[in-house]
Amino acid sequence: MSMKFCWVLRPADGDDDFGTELNNQLPRLVRRLLAQRGVCGREAALRFLNPRLADLEDPFLLREMDAAVTRIFRAADEGEHVCIYGDYDVDGVSAVTLLHTVLCAYGIRTDYFIPVRTREGYGLSEEGIAHAVEKCGEVPQLVITVDCGTSSVAEVQRLNGMGVDVVILDHHEGGPLGRPPAVAVVNAKLEPDSPFKYLCSAGVVFKLAHAMLKRRRLPGFDLKQYLDLVATATVADIVPLVGENRLLTRHGLRVMERGGNVGIQAINRVTELNRRPSASHVSFRIGPRLNAAGRMDSPMDALHLLMTHDPARAMLLAQRLEEHNRARQLEEEKIRREAMEMLECGHFSPEKDRVIVLGSRSWHPGVVGIVASLLMRRYHKPTFIISLDDTGLGKGSGRSVPGISLVQAIHYCSDTLISGGGHEMAAGLVIREEMIDAFRQKFDAYVAAAVSADKLKPVLEVDAEVSFPELTLGLLDSYEQLEPFGNSNPQPVFMTRGVMLSDAPRHLQGNHLRLSLRQGNCECDAMYFNGGSVRLPDPPWDIAFTIDRNVWRGRVSVAISIQDIRPAE
Repeated sequence: MSMKFCWVLRPADGDDDFGTELNNQLPRLVRRLLAQRGVCGREAALRFLNPRLADLEDPFLLREMDAAVTRIFRAADEGEHVCIYGDYDVDGVSAVTLLHTVLCAYGIRTDYFIPVRTREGYGLSEEGIAHAVEKCGEVPQLVITVDCGTSSVAEVQRLNGMGVDVVILDHHEGGPLGRPPAVAVVNAKLEPDSPFKYLCSAGVVFKLAHAMLKRRRLPGFDLKQYLDLVATATVADIVPLVGENRLLTRHGLRVMERGGNVGIQAINRVTELNRRPSASHVSFRIGPRLNAAGRMDSPMDALHLLMTHDPARAMLLAQRLEEHNRARQLEEEKIRREAMEMLECGHFSPEKDRVIVLGSRSWHPGVVGIVASLLMRRYHKPTFIISLDDTGLGKGSGRSVPGISLVQAIHYCSDTLISGGGHEMAAGLVIREEMIDAFRQKFDAYVAAAVSADKLKPVLEVDAEVSFPELTLGLLDSYEQLEPFGNSNPQPVFMTRGVMLSDAPRHLQGNHLRLSLRQGNCECDAMYFNGGSVRLPDPPWDIAFTIDRNVWRGRVSVAISIQDIRPAE
């Protein structure tokens, strides 16, 4: 049986006939992958393989966009002071950077504020408003929130009482109190049939900038050159890579390849990027380092890195983020180890328990979300990890599995919580220590009612069965046109059968394995990340894997990344 998953081979649904020209250009395997993604016909295939910025929808299709643009141009015309209030994650700092750039290009006097997680908490808060005003040196006439504000009814009312107008640019779910009394709330999640529900906050800011440029042209300002910021935020925030998200990310990665944001270039140098940038590089290299600053209570380091135009300063800041990231990794490993011990020493049963909820007074609040994600993937169960302060007040971060909405779960369990909110798959909460057991029980009951037990069994969807001789550089050239891969456009998983070992597995630093594999007369090297602690079955094996382009000392090859191994069937 599989080491981790139940393998399911996806059916080859859909018509993979895309016309004579494309059929001749694309390998049959790539055409099958297109069909599996719902792409039908020649025109749809061309749009998917070569998305064009000319196909962007009118930004004014976003409800309340007109009101937002009108109010911002009033600030420009009347010389008002504007404060951007953002969030400390990658999406937040990227959105603040882009919006600040656009407003300054229009000559608007603009300040910005990013809350510190342990000081002001998440989103728009009373403490955050006070510190933002202090940083501005005066009460601004307009506050623009990015990546927060949709559920901040009381806080917006407070700003209104101070004589401050508010524009909200966000992508989070609405709160139980309804729409805040802002001049404009540009958030597709509040619209019943919006085509833009997938946008992250940096995507919303991009649409706002597009709308402003449509209404009032800005000679010499090229919005396209900032698409690397949008791509970084879109990938790091794990929003669906569909529609315009995929288009903006594809073009943003091209901007990054040519140069782009000086701060992102510095991270690429620090992480020794030796190939063209990809969504996976953003996910595993750029995103974690930008996020590490906010997680370790230094969000301004990430913001200043993205805002600087000085390459030398960018390198210093990128190296500082590297230090934050190392500290984050150490804290993450400590929490992961302690959480695993709590599960093993407690009454947790992977077969019976539907959820994981753990808390401790020794855990850093900025890292609990990463550990929640690790445990969710390991056990395939919705998970909340909670950091408790000395008074017993807990701040938790949750990650979910498909079919379980954490936002709905939080509403269902609201009588055990102080507050909570977020997305379906990732959310946060505030809770008292003495209520954790009650929350766990009610959360478990919610999951029991929401899905059947089968839905909580880990499944690995395999896109196609291939053989080693098929994995050529020619295939890779066509395959890469399906990128960028991510949420809702996942990297294809392949399987192959009857694989033998050519040499003993080599253990690498970081608990990884390098495997030399043979299928018939064809040999391939493969990496099994985090496979060092896995008990491998006796060969021959069936393997499930993904492929990427590997460049080493000028030599290009197909890189195989093992996802799972089972005895050959």
